[in-house]
Amino acid sequence: MELSIGEMALIAIAIVVLFGPDKLPQIARDLGSGVRKMRGAVEDIKTEIMKETDNPVSEIKREIEKVKDAAKDFNPMNDIQKDILTEPQTAQASNENEPPKPKPSEDETYEGPVSR
Repeated sequence: MELSIGEMALIAIAIVVLFGPDKLPQIARDLGSGVRKMRGAVEDIKTEIMKETDNPVSEIKREIEKVKDAAKDFNPMNDIQKDILTEPQTAQASNENEPPKPKPSEDETYEGPVSR
């Protein structure tokens, strides 16, 4: 909304005629105070809107960073390699603790189908 110089002059003349030259300074002060309050209110609203829109975004960014950090440490090949390397040792350890089992054909107490 742009006002030309002629339109502003017409508004000023109307204000002087309606309220008189004595009240003109008070009206200008009140008008300036009202404009400052409106600007302050608009600024507060902008700040609140920015806070509300920024919070979910920053939370999402933090969650993304957490996932990225977890993904850096995750390597399924390391887990598989560890399982492969520790499996023979575990099998050997369990075999060392147990005595060897006799074959079913040599075991007299074995019950079941055995070809002798």
